[in-house]
Amino acid sequence: MNVLLLIALVVSAVLLVRQTYEGRRLFADLERAKAETRKLEADVHRLQAEREGEATNLRVEQLARDRLQMRPITPALTLGAAASAAPAASTPASGSVR
Repeated sequence: MNVLLLIALVVSAVLLVRQTYEGRRLFADLERAKAETRKLEADVHRLQAEREGEATNLRVEQLARDRLQMRPITPALTLGAAASAAPAASTPASGSVR
């Protein structure tokens, strides 16, 4: 009977050590995942701040001027474009008709 109790005690001790090790390993994995989550959340906040900074009206206007060589519209440009387009559209095309 003593041998049987000794075997049960040893098995119980081994299982207890194994469970303790597994619990510590899972806790370490959890802490690692929490640290990764905090890092990713910080990256998300940083990227959102960058996106908001890039999408300001002043930034878009500056990029339109610099990269696309766009300029603000004026009445002279609008009327000039409309006046030059109207005569060309109203004159018939010259050429021979067959």
